[in-house]
Amino acid sequence: MVKTTPLKPKNSAGRDLKAAIGVGVGLGALVLVCIFIIPGWYPLVAIAVALGTWEVATRLKESEDYRVSPAVLIGGGQLMVWLSWHFGASGVAAGFVTSVLAVMFSGLFVNGRYETPVNYLRDTSMSMYVLTWIPLFGSFAAMLSRFERDGIGGSMFIVTFMLCVIASDVGGYAAGVLFGSHPMAPAVSPKKSWEGFAGSVLSGAAVGAVAVHFLLHDALWLGVLLGIGLVICATLGDLVESQFKRELGIKDMSRMLPGHGGLMDRLDGLLPSAMVTWLVLSVIAA
Repeated sequence: MVKTTPLKPKNSAGRDLKAAIGVGVGLGALVLVCIFIIPGWYPLVAIAVALGTWEVATRLKESEDYRVSPAVLIGGGQLMVWLSWHFGASGVAAGFVTSVLAVMFSGLFVNGRYETPVNYLRDTSMSMYVLTWIPLFGSFAAMLSRFERDGIGGSMFIVTFMLCVIASDVGGYAAGVLFGSHPMAPAVSPKKSWEGFAGSVLSGAAVGAVAVHFLLHDALWLGVLLGIGLVICATLGDLVESQFKRELGIKDMSRMLPGHGGLMDRLDGLLPSAMVTWLVLSVIAA
């Protein structure tokens, strides 16, 4: 009889796996409710964008004493999301420009009319960064519900997006824990490996092809393109957030989600990947 050696992980999970799975299942159930039971996708995205913006603005003020205005950032983010509901990408652009102007002008008078603002360029640039990172990218996720093609409503486009995100996360996490030995960007995120990235690409492309073919009734190659593009943007989004936290000297954005950290620790890859998903699915919905 040939004895088989059980596959042993090369790396530790690095988090409370039971709590992470429980929270992940709960979030997935919430998304399904907002898609299929109540018309709540836009409110869900708007709330996530507001909470993520508040989380990041709070950590900026605590860690490096940035002078950013949570009220202006959250208000501008909501403007982008809700304008996209009626006006699509044009509404997002108008909301973004309006938000940037509000940031630029409000920063001039942060110390009143008779005192010169300090670190104006730094703080204004950081505020624009936050507006781009969270509400601008988040608006593309919201607009997935606007797609419709041959009787296929926006819910199926959202499900396709979420399935690819889950596949990318699960495939990358499993491959990284089991096989990860070659760091992708050790100076930014030591635990992210090329093996994990390969797992994400394979699982994301496979699930993308299946979802696009069976849910959206389109070509398999478009699903593969969607999966690969989403994985690349999600991976880069993870690295961006890792560097963001590294510069602020923090491990997690908050403790909002047990097993995951903060909300932005969960949305870091999802937000930029929403943009490439919107682009690819726009071709399918055309």
